[in-house]
Amino acid sequence: MIAPLVETSSDVTISQALATVRSDIAEAVRASGREPSAVTLVAVSKGHDADEAAQAIAAGQRVFGENRVQEAQGKWPPLRAAHADLELHLIGPLQTNKVREAVALFDVIQSLDRARLADALAAEMDKQAKRPRLFVQVNTGEEVQKAGVLPAEAAAFVRWCRDEKKLPVVGLMCIPPVDEEAALHFALLRELAEDAGVTQLSMGMSADFALGVRLGATHVRVGTAIFGERHYPPKA
Repeated sequence: MIAPLVETSSDVTISQALATVRSDIAEAVRASGREPSAVTLVAVSKGHDADEAAQAIAAGQRVFGENRVQEAQGKWPPLRAAHADLELHLIGPLQTNKVREAVALFDVIQSLDRARLADALAAEMDKQAKRPRLFVQVNTGEEVQKAGVLPAEAAAFVRWCRDEKKLPVVGLMCIPPVDEEAALHFALLRELAEDAGVTQLSMGMSADFALGVRLGATHVRVGTAIFGERHYPPKA
């Protein structure tokens, strides 16, 4: 049973918020001189329940992102059984002990960030005969607390993943530092993608997705602007 429409604010429904985000993306795509189909909206449903995701599905959204494997396991199997055309992206950190579940559940993994994880993904993909597309996460701000390959190592890491591990790496992803100009990091990621020989760029979230599109994003990860603030169960 789907709950009544959940509002992203006091008077905006998920469907209305989606329409606004799509309109903003379309305007940014036109400004970048590309076709509307060049950009995929990944609706980030982390911290939101299956009823809220179902409302976005009812509004025509088909591509979703989750940060945690365990949360996605509890939410998406019934929705995917009901909607065969859904695409699910893992956009959060992936621990090697969750690789089996991640390969089974996700169509795209956007957070490949180290050789050990590449090894685990290659082995598990062979075992399951399933090959989710991969983005290499780049730590464009070189922040010590943040995951990601360093910019100077990105192209070589992509080549190693593709040539040695035979992994389906299709693009790069970044999360700019919160206190720096996002445009600089988006421009850097675009240059790194060219050097690495990949064409897909996942960059831009609720606060800056239009900027990401203007600077070449092929995927934007938008959560709060669609679903509103996240809500988690209280801790015991």
